[in-house]
Amino acid sequence: MKILIASDIHGSAKYCEQLLDAWHREAPDRLLLLGDLLYHGPRNALPADYDTRRTIEILNSLKSVITAVRGNCDAEVDQMVLDFPIMNEYEQIDADGIRIFATHGHHYTPQTPPPFVEMDVLLTGHTHIPVIQECDGFFYVNPGSTSIPKNGSDHSYAILENGIMTLRHLDSGEIYSEKNLRKR
Repeated sequence: MKILIASDIHGSAKYCEQLLDAWHREAPDRLLLLGDLLYHGPRNALPADYDTRRTIEILNSLKSVITAVRGNCDAEVDQMVLDFPIMNEYEQIDADGIRIFATHGHHYTPQTPPPFVEMDVLLTGHTHIPVIQECDGFFYVNPGSTSIPKNGSDHSYAILENGIMTLRHLDSGEIYSEKNLRKR
């Protein structure tokens, strides 16, 4: 199974279009969205081409392949316009034997992992900083932000395929970090 993972679109039609391009380029089986889909949030500047209506249209066109979790900027009103569920705080996913706990990251982090959960990967967004790192007993992965990258990072997303997690540049798909999640 091939999964494209993205987070923190924040209503940017420009970067949502680039995510759609990545979807077509990568040809994955699923799209996993880690929250903060429409609203830019009070701490962020407006992202480029802030257009929630166009962002909604793009995301709804992929509704049959999307799994999403709720971000700290997502609200019930967002669910009213999106044709796929976004209100779950987390999803537990088995991807080819890799146990993933997917959440936005404003509650669960590498320092405060979810209690009583057996997982191979803690997958979050929220910080807008892409990372793959080994923690005590699991991998922590953040795909970064499609629209508002922070700490000098690029607009990015992740791909999980055959146990390999790659962080990629949104515009080109070029890999800038890779880790085999089956090897520790």
